[in-house]
Amino acid sequence: MPSDTSSTQPFIDYLKYEKRYSQHTIRAYTDDLAQFFTFVQGNFGDTTLPEINASFIRTWLANLKADDMTGKTLNRKISTLKSFFKFHLRQGTITQNPTTTLISPKIKKRLPVYVEKTDINLLFEHVAFPDDWTGKTERLMLQVLYQTGMRLSELINLKETAVDKYHSSLKILGKGNKERILPCNAALINELLEYVATKKTEIEGADSSIVFVNKKGKKLNPRTVWEISNKYLGQVTTVDKKSPHVLRHSFATHLMNNGAELNAVKELLGHSSLAATQVYTHNTIEKLKDVFKKAHPKA
Repeated sequence: MPSDTSSTQPFIDYLKYEKRYSQHTIRAYTDDLAQFFTFVQGNFGDTTLPEINASFIRTWLANLKADDMTGKTLNRKISTLKSFFKFHLRQGTITQNPTTTLISPKIKKRLPVYVEKTDINLLFEHVAFPDDWTGKTERLMLQVLYQTGMRLSELINLKETAVDKYHSSLKILGKGNKERILPCNAALINELLEYVATKKTEIEGADSSIVFVNKKGKKLNPRTVWEISNKYLGQVTTVDKKSPHVLRHSFATHLMNNGAELNAVKELLGHSSLAATQVYTHNTIEKLKDVFKKAHPKA
């Protein structure tokens, strides 16, 4: 059986240093491969990497499916193995890729959950936030998430130097260390600059490299931001999901419903391809259907 250091580690290093994947993604790849090799060892005994064939992989996947694993998770594990064996084929460790005949199960696409504009207005115009540092942080954070569509990780890592007053924009470091510029209205930029200035005077020893900090001056953790989003969205909407990502979905959906071009939304979201952005066109179509049903005499 190939050891972690001989087969898995070079691949993980490639993901970490060349592809620059996030720690979360790298952990998922590492766990998938460990699970696969444990299965192969337990069911087929000592096996070298070139000896692993498609039937080994299909047996593993069938075993996972029998345990009621979702299609989405199965697809991720297939993707992990495809990337792993493609890497080793390039490295010359193997001469044949055992994953070339694998077919990922089809998954019914779910429309992104989003918050209606009236509920967003209700959140920022009528919901009471605490009149202290925590309240200021919570409100401004939610504003930034909705007005820019940035990811949770991009929010908590937003640099003070990224706030550009003269161009009314934010410079974001997204997935794969790709930079993008997000336009903002002047009011939001001024609120961010005021927040940073207040932080320097009110929060002793506050982290000056990033914008958002808690009352102790420390960087926010993802769980905290998720809890804040869930708390306040729960006051204005009944949608099932109330995570920070729902505000990103809302940003994109509202842009599309107001006639924004798909390519422009793709750039703003930092998607690598149009395929990921196209899901928002479905929400737009559903909106048009709704208008048709309500307004057309023959609907």
